[in-house]
Parts: sequence; C-alpha cells; structure tokens
Amino acid sequence: MSLPYRAFRIVKQFNHSKFMVANIVELLNKALSDNDKALLKGLSEPQKQKILQWLEDSKNAKANILVTGATGCGKSSTINALFGTEEAKVGTGTDPETMDIQKYDLGNLILWDSPGLGDSPDADKRHADGIIKKLEERDSNNELLIDVVLVILDGSVRDMGTSYDLITQVIAPHLGENPEQREKRLLIGINQADMAMKGRNWDSENHKPNAELGLFLAEKERSVRQRIKDGCGLSVEPISYAAGFKEEGKPQEPSYNISKLLYYIVESIPSKKRLAVVSNRNTDEQRYKYDDGEKDYNDEVTKKTATDVVGDIAGGAAIGAALGSVIPGVGTVIGGAIGGVCGFLKSLFW
Repeated sequence: MSLPYRAFRIVKQFNHSKFMVANIVELLNKALSDNDKALLKGLSEPQKQKILQWLEDSKNAKANILVTGATGCGKSSTINALFGTEEAKVGTGTDPETMDIQKYDLGNLILWDSPGLGDSPDADKRHADGIIKKLEERDSNNELLIDVVLVILDGSVRDMGTSYDLITQVIAPHLGENPEQREKRLLIGINQADMAMKGRNWDSENHKPNAELGLFLAEKERSVRQRIKDGCGLSVEPISYAAGFKEEGKPQEPSYNISKLLYYIVESIPSKKRLAVVSNRNTDEQRYKYDDGEKDYNDEVTKKTATDVVGDIAGGAAIGAALGSVIPGVGTVIGGAIGGVCGFLKSLFW
C-alpha cells in the first residue's frame, strides 16, 4: 500500500469531525508511520519550503464568493446549506451602489449575497450597478476580489428571462479579460430541483429525482448551458440541486446535490484559497448525503484539496492526503490549524 493511500485511509474516518490544532497535529502524528516520517525528512530543502510556503499562503488567503439570483430562487437557503451561515456576521456595503449586497463574514471566507433582477426597473439598475462594481473590485494585491460568482436560477419556473439578462448583460462582460478565468469565475446552480415538475416525480423517500424527473432536469441544464453559450460565449456546467426547505417549527428537509455544488465551487476557486472554502463548509452531514451519484463528491473535494497542498512535490503526498482529509472539518479555526500544522511539519523536516 502506497504512502499517500495509507495516510489517506487512516485519516478518512475523521473527515466530518471538528478538531482543534492539538487534535490535528495528533492525528497527523498517527497518520504517518516512522518510515513515512523518515521519508519526509529526506525531502530536499526546496521541497520542504514549498510545502510550508503553500500552507502559509493558504492561512492568509481569503476566498470571496458572490451569490446572486432573482427573488425567491433560494439564495439564503443555498448559502446555509453550503456553509451553515446562521451565526455568521452579516453586514451591508457602505457604498450606495453596493448597500443592497449582504456580507457574510466567516473569517477567511467572505460571502456576498446580492439581489438579482426582476424587482423593478429602478431596483434592477441599482442591483446591476452594485454587482458590476463588486465584480470589478480589487483586493490589496490588485487582484480581482471576487473569486467565483454563483448565479442561482429557480428550477421551478419556466421563465428565466431576467436571469439570462443578469448573466449575459451584467455579469459576463465584467468577469475579466482572460477567457479561462472568465469561465472559472461563473457557476450556475438550478435550485428547487424537487419542484421542477411541480413536485411530481420527486422520490421523497430517497430524496432525489426519479428517472423521468432526472431526464427533465438534464434537459433543463442543457437548455441553460446553450442559452448562456449563445448569449455571451461562455461554456458553463449548470448544476441542478435542492437546498432543502426549512419550515418554522418543522425539521430541516434534506438537501440534494449540495455536495456536487460544493465540489464545483472548490474546483473553480484558486487553489491557494480552497482550504478557506472547505474548512467553512456546513458540518451537518445530512446536507451531503443525497446526490446524483455520478461521483463521490465528498471524496473528490478532499482529494482536490490534498493535491493542492503538495502539487507534484515528490514524497509529499502523505501530508497532502492527511491535510486534505482533516482540514475540511476544522470549522473556522483554519488559521490556527494551519499554524499548528506548519509547526508540526517543521518538527518532522528538521
């Protein structure tokens, strides 16, 4: 059994638990055998420094996601399903053009919740101006502030004209000049998959669409993909999902395909910022239980994060596997966690 696979198996069972720094370090210690540690000590100086520098960069990196969509599409329920933001700090912009945009501050992950179009001509212009300004905003390193724009469509309605206008006329022209970057910055989610055929053909027992509804959703995704391609030239992969309805005084309805939506967000986020996303994901495992089964999305998120840690550094895959499996569950203590891990690695390296 290879070193990275051995480490991955040892720590995989802890994937959904919360650990403070001491627990993470202890877990890493258990995940690596004496032979593994000897191998890590044998890494070249540049290899060691590269791993540690990546972790330091990740500790300081902030991810910014802009979420927008028409009234009633389910932005708040989607944000809560993905990141459990009930206790997040919420604020609004101080600039008149962005004051309608709500800010969820999760520490190293910032979510910006903007209204879409379709309320009134005056409101639409105000919202469009705010979205454009936020998309063009730059951080202290003169890089574009918003890493990913998640546009949420309401899958239960037929008329998506205002949403297409939002995507093709407001968002697409302001995603940057690099064609590859433009496509990676745009994600399309089609919420309320359970209501796409007025609630018919939804398998309530297994919390997923039956065969007929599955075909209907696939066709809707194809149609959305084509209309966006025709409208602005961007190739996107729409994701049908159900955030899960929560009626006051009643249990939370299960989500569907939230794991897939999270996977695509992580894939689109710059690699050095992915830890910020996965470390803040919702810790309620029920949110990730039901999906289309095309991939094991939870494992894919873990593996992608692990790969980012080491890239193609020879011999460092065990650390990547261990970190990739542990970090997603540490909640909002990622800064301290990475600091502790850096100290642990230094003790192994030297």
